[in-house]
Amino acid sequence: MLRKERYQALIDYFSTHMPVAETELVFENPFQLLVAVVLSAQCTDKRVNMSTPAIFRDFPTPAHLAASNFDELFPYIKSISYPNNKTKHLLGLGKMLVENFNGEVPSTVEELVKLPGVGRKTANVITSVVWNQPNMAVDTHVFRVSKRLGLVNQNAKTPLEVEKQLIKHIPKKHVHIAHHWLILHGRYVCVARNPKCPECGIKSLCRYFEKNHASVLGAGDTIAEAKS
Repeated sequence: MLRKERYQALIDYFSTHMPVAETELVFENPFQLLVAVVLSAQCTDKRVNMSTPAIFRDFPTPAHLAASNFDELFPYIKSISYPNNKTKHLLGLGKMLVENFNGEVPSTVEELVKLPGVGRKTANVITSVVWNQPNMAVDTHVFRVSKRLGLVNQNAKTPLEVEKQLIKHIPKKHVHIAHHWLILHGRYVCVARNPKCPECGIKSLCRYFEKNHASVLGAGDTIAEAKS
Protein backbone atom coordinates (compact mmCIF):
# COMPACT_ATOMS: atom_id res chain seq x y z
CA MET A 1 0.00 0.00 0.00
CA LEU A 2 1.39 3.37 -0.98
CA ARG A 3 1.65 5.97 1.76
CA LYS A 4 -0.90 8.17 -0.02
CA GLU A 5 -3.34 5.25 -0.06
CA ARG A 6 -2.68 4.53 3.60
CA TYR A 7 -3.54 8.08 4.59
CA GLN A 8 -6.68 8.10 2.46
CA ALA A 9 -7.82 4.79 3.94
CA LEU A 10 -7.28 6.19 7.44
CA ILE A 11 -9.31 9.32 6.66
CA ASP A 12 -12.09 7.32 5.02
CA TYR A 13 -12.36 4.97 7.99
CA PHE A 14 -12.44 7.59 10.72
CA SER A 15 -14.66 9.96 8.74
CA THR A 16 -17.21 7.15 8.74
CA HIS A 17 -16.68 5.59 12.16
CA MET A 18 -15.66 8.63 14.20
CA PRO A 19 -17.07 11.70 12.42
CA VAL A 20 -17.08 13.59 15.71
CA ALA A 21 -13.81 13.47 17.64
CA GLU A 22 -12.98 15.96 20.36
CA THR A 23 -10.67 16.48 23.28
CA GLU A 24 -11.74 14.71 26.45
CA LEU A 25 -10.72 17.70 28.54
CA VAL A 26 -13.73 19.60 29.85
CA PHE A 27 -13.71 23.36 29.17
CA GLU A 28 -15.99 26.23 28.23
CA ASN A 29 -13.62 28.84 26.75
CA PRO A 30 -10.07 29.19 25.40
CA PHE A 31 -8.65 30.21 28.78
CA GLN A 32 -10.06 27.12 30.49
CA LEU A 33 -8.71 24.88 27.74
CA LEU A 34 -5.28 26.48 28.04
CA VAL A 35 -5.22 25.84 31.79
CA ALA A 36 -6.42 22.27 31.31
CA VAL A 37 -3.86 21.45 28.64
CA VAL A 38 -1.00 22.85 30.71
CA LEU A 39 -2.15 20.69 33.62
CA SER A 40 -2.53 17.62 31.40
CA ALA A 41 1.18 17.28 30.66
CA GLN A 42 2.15 13.76 31.80
CA CYS A 43 -1.22 13.44 33.49
CA THR A 44 -4.49 11.84 32.43
CA ASP A 45 -7.39 13.91 31.17
CA LYS A 46 -9.58 12.16 33.75
CA ARG A 47 -7.44 13.40 36.62
CA VAL A 48 -7.29 16.92 35.19
CA ASN A 49 -11.06 17.01 34.77
CA MET A 50 -11.43 16.16 38.45
CA SER A 51 -9.38 19.19 39.46
CA THR A 52 -10.34 21.89 36.99
CA PRO A 53 -13.94 22.64 38.11
CA ALA A 54 -12.67 24.18 41.36
CA ILE A 55 -9.88 26.02 39.53
CA PHE A 56 -12.29 27.44 36.94
CA ARG A 57 -14.70 28.46 39.70
CA ASP A 58 -12.17 30.30 41.84
CA PHE A 59 -9.82 31.51 39.08
CA PRO A 60 -12.19 32.21 36.18
CA THR A 61 -9.95 34.65 34.30
CA PRO A 62 -6.25 35.29 33.70
CA ALA A 63 -6.52 38.27 36.03
CA HIS A 64 -7.55 36.00 38.90
CA LEU A 65 -4.48 33.83 38.33
CA ALA A 66 -2.25 36.88 38.05
CA ALA A 67 -3.52 38.16 41.38
CA SER A 68 -2.96 34.84 43.13
CA ASN A 69 0.14 33.31 44.69
CA PHE A 70 1.74 29.91 45.06
CA ASP A 71 0.30 29.05 48.46
CA GLU A 72 -3.21 29.93 47.34
CA LEU A 73 -3.15 28.05 44.02
CA PHE A 74 -1.11 24.98 44.93
CA PRO A 75 -3.87 23.15 46.89
CA TYR A 76 -5.99 23.07 43.73
CA ILE A 77 -3.22 21.38 41.76
CA LYS A 78 -1.48 19.18 44.32
CA SER A 79 -3.21 15.97 43.13
CA ILE A 80 -1.89 16.46 39.57
CA SER A 81 1.56 15.39 38.41
CA TYR A 82 4.38 17.92 38.89
CA PRO A 83 2.20 20.28 40.98
CA ASN A 84 5.02 22.64 41.96
CA ASN A 85 6.03 23.41 38.39
CA LYS A 86 2.47 23.57 37.11
CA THR A 87 1.44 25.97 39.86
CA LYS A 88 4.31 28.26 38.87
CA HIS A 89 3.42 27.90 35.19
CA LEU A 90 -0.20 28.91 35.75
CA LEU A 91 0.74 31.90 37.87
CA GLY A 92 3.20 33.09 35.24
CA LEU A 93 0.76 32.33 32.46
CA GLY A 94 -1.97 34.42 34.06
CA LYS A 95 0.40 37.32 34.59
CA MET A 96 1.68 37.25 31.00
CA LEU A 97 -1.82 37.01 29.53
CA VAL A 98 -2.81 40.12 31.47
CA GLU A 99 0.35 42.11 30.79
CA ASN A 100 1.09 41.10 27.20
CA PHE A 101 -2.18 39.93 25.67
CA ASN A 102 -4.90 42.06 27.30
CA GLY A 103 -6.20 39.05 29.19
CA GLU A 104 -6.97 37.11 25.99
CA VAL A 105 -5.56 33.76 24.86
CA PRO A 106 -3.47 34.39 21.72
CA SER A 107 -4.49 32.52 18.59
CA THR A 108 -1.12 31.68 17.06
CA VAL A 109 1.43 29.04 17.93
CA GLU A 110 4.20 31.65 17.84
CA GLU A 111 2.52 33.74 20.54
CA LEU A 112 1.29 30.85 22.67
CA VAL A 113 4.73 29.28 23.09
CA LYS A 114 5.88 32.48 24.82
CA LEU A 115 3.64 31.62 27.77
CA PRO A 116 5.06 29.73 30.78
CA GLY A 117 4.36 26.01 30.58
CA VAL A 118 3.28 26.18 26.93
CA GLY A 119 5.36 24.25 24.42
CA ARG A 120 4.68 23.53 20.78
CA LYS A 121 2.40 20.57 21.54
CA THR A 122 0.19 22.60 23.86
CA ALA A 123 0.08 25.50 21.41
CA ASN A 124 -0.93 23.15 18.61
CA VAL A 125 -3.72 21.73 20.77
CA ILE A 126 -5.11 25.16 21.59
CA THR A 127 -5.06 26.46 18.03
CA SER A 128 -6.50 23.29 16.51
CA VAL A 129 -9.24 22.76 19.10
CA VAL A 130 -10.36 26.38 19.53
CA TRP A 131 -9.83 27.73 16.03
CA ASN A 132 -9.66 24.55 13.91
CA GLN A 133 -6.26 25.56 12.62
CA PRO A 134 -4.40 22.81 10.69
CA ASN A 135 -1.90 22.19 13.48
CA MET A 136 -0.97 18.70 14.67
CA ALA A 137 -0.11 18.20 18.33
CA VAL A 138 2.07 15.11 18.68
CA ASP A 139 1.75 13.50 22.08
CA THR A 140 2.82 9.99 23.03
CA HIS A 141 -0.32 8.47 21.47
CA VAL A 142 0.01 10.27 18.14
CA PHE A 143 3.73 9.44 18.02
CA ARG A 144 3.15 5.75 18.68
CA VAL A 145 0.14 5.25 16.40
CA SER A 146 1.67 7.16 13.49
CA LYS A 147 4.76 4.96 13.52
CA ARG A 148 2.88 1.70 14.03
CA LEU A 149 0.50 2.39 11.18
CA GLY A 150 3.31 3.41 8.88
CA LEU A 151 2.08 6.98 8.43
CA VAL A 152 5.57 8.30 9.13
CA ASN A 153 9.09 7.03 8.60
CA GLN A 154 10.36 4.69 11.27
CA ASN A 155 13.48 6.85 11.61
CA ALA A 156 11.39 9.82 12.75
CA LYS A 157 12.82 10.32 16.24
CA THR A 158 11.13 13.47 17.55
CA PRO A 159 7.57 14.76 17.85
CA LEU A 160 8.45 17.60 15.49
CA GLU A 161 9.61 15.17 12.79
CA VAL A 162 6.36 13.22 13.14
CA GLU A 163 4.33 16.42 13.12
CA LYS A 164 5.91 17.62 9.88
CA GLN A 165 5.29 14.32 8.11
CA LEU A 166 1.67 14.13 9.24
CA ILE A 167 1.00 17.73 8.19
CA LYS A 168 2.56 17.02 4.82
CA HIS A 169 0.23 14.14 4.01
CA ILE A 170 -3.07 14.95 5.76
CA PRO A 171 -5.28 17.44 3.89
CA LYS A 172 -5.57 20.70 5.81
CA LYS A 173 -9.30 20.35 6.32
CA HIS A 174 -8.77 17.10 8.23
CA VAL A 175 -5.71 17.96 10.35
CA HIS A 176 -7.53 19.32 13.41
CA ILE A 177 -9.79 16.27 13.72
CA ALA A 178 -7.09 13.78 12.66
CA HIS A 179 -5.23 14.84 15.80
CA HIS A 180 -8.13 13.49 17.88
CA TRP A 181 -8.55 10.38 15.73
CA LEU A 182 -4.97 9.36 16.40
CA ILE A 183 -5.06 10.25 20.10
CA LEU A 184 -8.30 8.39 20.81
CA HIS A 185 -7.21 5.38 18.76
CA GLY A 186 -3.96 5.27 20.73
CA ARG A 187 -5.70 5.76 24.05
CA TYR A 188 -8.30 3.01 23.65
CA VAL A 189 -7.20 0.61 20.88
CA CYS A 190 -3.59 0.99 19.82
CA VAL A 191 -2.39 1.12 23.43
CA ALA A 192 1.29 1.11 24.32
CA ARG A 193 1.37 -2.40 25.74
CA ASN A 194 -0.58 -5.20 24.11
CA PRO A 195 -2.39 -3.19 21.41
CA LYS A 196 -5.89 -4.48 20.76
CA CYS A 197 -5.25 -5.57 17.18
CA PRO A 198 -8.13 -8.09 16.97
CA GLU A 199 -10.69 -5.34 17.52
CA CYS A 200 -8.91 -2.66 15.48
CA GLY A 201 -10.86 -1.39 12.50
CA ILE A 202 -7.77 -0.22 10.61
CA LYS A 203 -5.48 -3.21 11.02
CA SER A 204 -5.74 -3.85 7.29
CA LEU A 205 -3.58 -0.78 6.65
CA CYS A 206 -1.26 -1.19 9.64
CA ARG A 207 2.39 -2.10 9.21
CA TYR A 208 2.68 -3.19 12.85
CA PHE A 209 -0.18 -5.65 12.36
CA GLU A 210 1.32 -6.93 9.12
CA LYS A 211 4.65 -7.55 10.81
CA ASN A 212 3.38 -9.10 14.04
CA HIS A 213 0.15 -10.82 13.06
CA ALA A 214 0.66 -11.85 9.46
CA SER A 215 -0.36 -15.43 10.32
CA VAL A 216 -3.98 -14.39 10.86
CA LEU A 217 -4.28 -13.34 7.23
CA GLY A 218 -5.56 -15.80 4.68
CA ALA A 219 -3.00 -17.47 2.48
CA GLY A 220 -4.07 -15.43 -0.54
CA ASP A 221 -4.47 -12.14 1.27
CA THR A 222 -2.22 -9.15 1.42
CA ILE A 223 -2.25 -6.59 4.18
CA ALA A 224 -3.88 -4.10 1.83
CA GLU A 225 -6.66 -6.58 1.01
CA ALA A 226 -7.37 -8.05 4.44
CA LYS A 227 -10.66 -6.85 5.87
CA SER A 228 -11.21 -6.06 9.51
